[in-house]
Amino acid sequence: MADPMAGERHQGKYDDPTVLGLHKMGKQYGGTWVVQGMDLLLRAGEVLALVGENGAGKSTIVKTLAGVHRPDAGTVVIDGAPVVFSNPLDAQSCGIAVIHQHPNVFPDLSVAENIYLARPPRTARGRLDRAAMRRGAKDILSRLGVKITVTRPANGLSLADQQLIEIAKALSVEARVLILDEPTAALSIHEVERLFRIIRTLRDEGVAIMLVNHRLDEVYAVCDRITVIRDGRHVITAPLSEVTRDECVRHMVGRDISTLFPERTATPGTVALQVDALTRRGEFRDVTFTVRHGEIVGMAGLVGAGRTEIARTVFGADRASSGRISIDGIPRRITSPAGAVRAGLAYVPEDRHRSGVALELSVQENMSLPRLKSLSRGLLIDRRAEEKMVAGYIDELAIRTSSAAAPIGTLSGGNQQKVVISRWLSTDPSVLILDEPTQGVDIGAKTEVHRIIATLAENGVAILLISSDLPELLGLSDRILVVREGRLVGELAKDEADQEKIMQLALGEGAAA
Repeated sequence: MADPMAGERHQGKYDDPTVLGLHKMGKQYGGTWVVQGMDLLLRAGEVLALVGENGAGKSTIVKTLAGVHRPDAGTVVIDGAPVVFSNPLDAQSCGIAVIHQHPNVFPDLSVAENIYLARPPRTARGRLDRAAMRRGAKDILSRLGVKITVTRPANGLSLADQQLIEIAKALSVEARVLILDEPTAALSIHEVERLFRIIRTLRDEGVAIMLVNHRLDEVYAVCDRITVIRDGRHVITAPLSEVTRDECVRHMVGRDISTLFPERTATPGTVALQVDALTRRGEFRDVTFTVRHGEIVGMAGLVGAGRTEIARTVFGADRASSGRISIDGIPRRITSPAGAVRAGLAYVPEDRHRSGVALELSVQENMSLPRLKSLSRGLLIDRRAEEKMVAGYIDELAIRTSSAAAPIGTLSGGNQQKVVISRWLSTDPSVLILDEPTQGVDIGAKTEVHRIIATLAENGVAILLISSDLPELLGLSDRILVVREGRLVGELAKDEADQEKIMQLALGEGAAA
């Protein structure tokens, strides 16, 4: 494989910018190569994006650079010389820090103690120097432009602030390389902007940064170069200015995707879901909207605005304080998810691992859960009918699995999500509520989920789509509702909606024109 950096000239201010790399690296599990012939270089003062579909090998590369895995072929290189990491401490001693999606913060320790956990300052007598720890923590956070009280316990900090503590921890040991693994998956728009400002600051100070991310808009907003991998192999490394989004997608999935969003002409029918003055005290109030058969209605808003709370209450997972819900023109008093399903509602939750799938069960068992009563004859499940139903959905939704009996935990995130969707489709719903349906899935799987959503709408299902991905909302929705601080503050038709108008409403900075 040719050197992926051949022909490139570094544009930064560092004479010898290469800090860390992989040369012809390979890793295998059970005789199967999951990464093979991988070349990758991280440079001082630059942000490299590492992108690829789920299962492409990104996690294996991160773990190899972090010293968790030892390569079965090739080498890890630091400052041009081969090195061998026996464990993560070896990588850390070489200045490599990894910030995971879920930070490893100790809640009972203070912010300062968490920052200096790896290398606490000590007095001349060897005692812990808490004053120096507090001063150093304040200096590092100030360097990052962050205001967090360093003496407060880490317990109760937001996920975004916990990530910043992890970054500060890396700086406390003078890390030269910062690897961020899907850091924005659960952050609000403002938190993402703050994180990117910090990334740019560290880049300008000479830190080599690698960002692993599914979201191409974010990649193009903060990264300088991009490395695309597919099926465990290096595909391309190039300056972002030389790779269009369409080219990037093609490199990731190995085929042309003319658009992420299927073309469709909305022909809404009768009102399927009508919500009037719905209120849940302390979370949202006086929410009124409709969704028609064959219509996709998007719901936008910042994290914490109340979107998920509204969805859960409509579905009966939480109890409403007041308000009315009608399904197909019939008033319904929905007090439980079981009652919601009987009324014709289905709900794909935001956190599929916690609320969407039972990881210990098979694909077939997960898919048939809501239909066990109708699939049963007395006390016994009609296995033939169950297998026929499951096989039909595996084929219809193009779910990639070795078999229906495979544990669902062995599937990629996108295929797990399609199993969750199929589970609720089996109940033949009038209304389908989708809460962040493509969160954490790669771009190829995202395209397939979009196709499924559009097909369902064309078949007459009324869809309420909650998403923090504004291009997704704009690409799929016929109308977009905007929620702010528990109130429905605006509605935008498809032909008038854009990201700026949505954000104006979500932030309270004016109304849409």
